[in-house]
Amino acid sequence: MTEVKKQEFVKEITKMDDDFAQWYTDIVLKAELADYAPVKGAMVIRPYGYAIWENIVAWEDAKFKESGHQAAYFPLLIPEHLLQKEIDHFEGFAPEVLWVTHNGDEELQERLMVRPTSETIICPMFSKWVQSYRDLPLLIYQWNNVVRWEKTTRPFLRTSEFLWHEGHTVHADEEDAERECKLILEYYREFVEEHMAIPLRLGVKTEKEKFAGGLRTYTIEAMMRDGKSLQAGTSHNLGQNFTEMFDIKFLDRDGKHKLAWTTSWATTTRLIGAMVMVHGDDRGLVVPPRIAPIQMVILPVAANKPEVLEKANELKAMLAKSFKVKLDDDTSKSAGFKFNYWEMKGVPVRIEIGPRDIEKNQVMVYRRDTHEKFPVAMENLVEELGKLLENIQDTLYKRAFEFRESRTWVSHSYDELKESFEKETGYAKVMLCDDQDCEDKIKNETGISTRCIPFEQEDLGYDTCIICGKKTDRMMLMGKSY
Repeated sequence: MTEVKKQEFVKEITKMDDDFAQWYTDIVLKAELADYAPVKGAMVIRPYGYAIWENIVAWEDAKFKESGHQAAYFPLLIPEHLLQKEIDHFEGFAPEVLWVTHNGDEELQERLMVRPTSETIICPMFSKWVQSYRDLPLLIYQWNNVVRWEKTTRPFLRTSEFLWHEGHTVHADEEDAERECKLILEYYREFVEEHMAIPLRLGVKTEKEKFAGGLRTYTIEAMMRDGKSLQAGTSHNLGQNFTEMFDIKFLDRDGKHKLAWTTSWATTTRLIGAMVMVHGDDRGLVVPPRIAPIQMVILPVAANKPEVLEKANELKAMLAKSFKVKLDDDTSKSAGFKFNYWEMKGVPVRIEIGPRDIEKNQVMVYRRDTHEKFPVAMENLVEELGKLLENIQDTLYKRAFEFRESRTWVSHSYDELKESFEKETGYAKVMLCDDQDCEDKIKNETGISTRCIPFEQEDLGYDTCIICGKKTDRMMLMGKSY
């Protein structure tokens, strides 16, 4: 690719450092992940984006089933009277709720809410299904869509409608509910770190930031390339709040009726947005090999020559036994155009084969993450490509980890916290007490929020709240977020 073509190609994407938000939108659209729908705040997930989502679904679905969870499906519409049973939960979603009020021209006797989440439609069913300790734990999840009428939207990050799974489980006691929450959080960590190559901070949300109506919310937090934090997944111990409201009781071994404990948990299509913002660059998307719909693309050079095309097809047949391979044999487009196109889509490896490569019994290999290009002999190709994909996976994780660590610091006072965020966005570790007024002061005055109370607490060298000065043992991770 000549320098002129490089410049022309880069013009298609706003530079990350110039306008991060526009850079993100450019990649989502030009890499053909999604497009805007003719509905306020909604998106159409295009086949390439949906193929990535299918890979996410496949891994998570297998993991859930492996641990005894069962898939089900619950209605999209929720009668209004069910919401009044859990007013705290409902108020948490009220500004985003979309209501159905008419059937044709006829007004409904009771409004129906298009689900923003499903606790209030699932819990009445649980109260029917759970009768005895023998019915527990009840481990249910569903793959579905939800609607939250957001004021400000951005593809994958915040849209009026999005896809997710939502898990809903019932347990005999708090200990088992906690075990469930931590198990699911570990599944999320495993997938996002080991398959999406995104380093995470794990912890519990504060009372202010937890799920409405829940007891505790556990979270995985990821740092994007602009230093902002993205809540990539959550697992909620809902306590006995919902079981009391919806009368989910069971006859225990001691012959007494007891209130059950419930949990809920979810990851969403937001993960695709996280992948874009953690790994993408000014040339386009970068997809980690383990979740890539296409791990390598074969580009014949001089594809109009029969011997080149024949060899390219042989190569595809050989590699398809071990990898997800695409052969681009479109002769109507130039090699340079196709190089740019597949680079934009973030395919981890590009394989070029032409007459000279056939003579030398080799191919030219290009890796998307580092832009390195080198020859690989045919006899070692499968083994070398396998090693290369793993190296790309590791490189992407290490690069993201090093970036996050470079944008993480300790703030010893409120003034220091504010000054640090005036310089750059990232994670600040601070000591903060459990008085919500202190947390509110920071968020209201600066827009900096508590991302989580990390499981791994650290000694920051001081033990007083940066707002009120009260002694505290809570180290917080703070940042600006999506």
